[in-house]
Amino acid sequence: MAETATAQRIPVHFEGAGSGVEELTWGQWAAWRSMELGGGRVDWAGGTMPLLDGQTIDQIVMEIAFLMSRHQSLRTRYHIGEDGLPRQVLADTGELFMEIVDAGQDDPADVAEALDAAYRDAPFDNAEDWPVRVGVVCRDGTPAWFVALYSHMAIDAYGIEAIINDLPNLDRATGEHLVPVAGVQPADLARQQRAGSARRQHTASLRHWEKQLREIAAQRFPAVEEPPSPRYWEASYSSPAAYLALGRIAERTKAHSSTILLAAYILMLARVSGDPTTVVRMLVSNRFRPGFKESVAGLAQSALCVVDTADVSFDDLVARVWKAQLTAGMHAYYDPRDLWDMIARVGQERGEALDLQSYFNDRRRTMAVAEVLPQASPQDINEALSRSRLRWGSNNDDPAATVFFLINPVPDTVDIGLRVDTRRVAPDDLVAILRGIEELVVAAALQDERQDEQQDESRDEPQDEPQE
Repeated sequence: MAETATAQRIPVHFEGAGSGVEELTWGQWAAWRSMELGGGRVDWAGGTMPLLDGQTIDQIVMEIAFLMSRHQSLRTRYHIGEDGLPRQVLADTGELFMEIVDAGQDDPADVAEALDAAYRDAPFDNAEDWPVRVGVVCRDGTPAWFVALYSHMAIDAYGIEAIINDLPNLDRATGEHLVPVAGVQPADLARQQRAGSARRQHTASLRHWEKQLREIAAQRFPAVEEPPSPRYWEASYSSPAAYLALGRIAERTKAHSSTILLAAYILMLARVSGDPTTVVRMLVSNRFRPGFKESVAGLAQSALCVVDTADVSFDDLVARVWKAQLTAGMHAYYDPRDLWDMIARVGQERGEALDLQSYFNDRRRTMAVAEVLPQASPQDINEALSRSRLRWGSNNDDPAATVFFLINPVPDTVDIGLRVDTRRVAPDDLVAILRGIEELVVAAALQDERQDEQQDESRDEPQDEPQE
């Protein structure tokens, strides 16, 4: 945080229906495992946003208390039982402290970003702390920016949208709740997942996973000779040209931009690994399931997407990826503990551990809405290539996946990030994957133009005279 910023803490009291102890939901188990593998590091959803003119501290306090009272995940903490297993502990009342920071002479947006970073890095106790961190940045006493972070134990990125969509149900003049809270609550969900249709879906999902696990290659990438240190490297790539190109491909293939970019990523992984069959774990929101869309909870789980890239055009690959996405998405609702056991068992039976650590996550969350893409000319696309930018991130030894690919929600560009285990993917290959995705998308967008040019050249070539 900027040195000139000053801060105070004010309490936000909340109370709501429900209390008690319950098992973890499947989404909570996945988040707990991720936290354990990350050395106890907590993952957060949320960020910063500018506040409307005239919005007061009292109004913000009312909104936070409203959300905490309605959504049980926000007032749930996690205790380890005598059996050594974590459980969710729901409280019906409590107090959250909101930090008020005056930016002084600094830009409030910069101070908000610094506060966001401080919240992410600050120690967190799952058993004692509420899974919510909030702050307001003021300029001369007037609220200017808001910072809100939510632990992934409480919520996933899609749950942020559920929070935003619930705020209009608060009467800001009286504090009255205009409609009952919608969406399944975590404690109820944990009970649902022990029986009935949830168990049937779980069984079907694991049956699908096991079939795939027995057919794919156990390892994704050959070992890298003399890998660098630190072990894990990351970089991001911004491509306005790829963004302009997506509209042309989507119009031709009728596919969503997420599917197009996944196809390009899958093809680049195939080229780097040398295996035409690519295996990617994509994150599925599960919000299409009954009662899940409005739920402020962690519901997203990974699905196994297996695609053969051999001897196929890019358009046909896009169609193939779309089918694989649909199939994988229908099998992304399961108890992850049983999945972990099954992965280990199948690996033992096959005689080698299975590398399933190739991930794809579209953080734009645009699959559920009508997508509007630009209709650019070939000239526009080619001219935009000069504006592509590669950015290196932090390199460290914090445990991570073999490859983890992100599509970031940045307007007017395709902003993608990749973090790799350099024992399996060399830094040069990291860059090749990011740049290769742009090259594939741009080439696919311009293929009709190039075909027309080739036909024109063919017509201009002199023809052989017929022999007598």
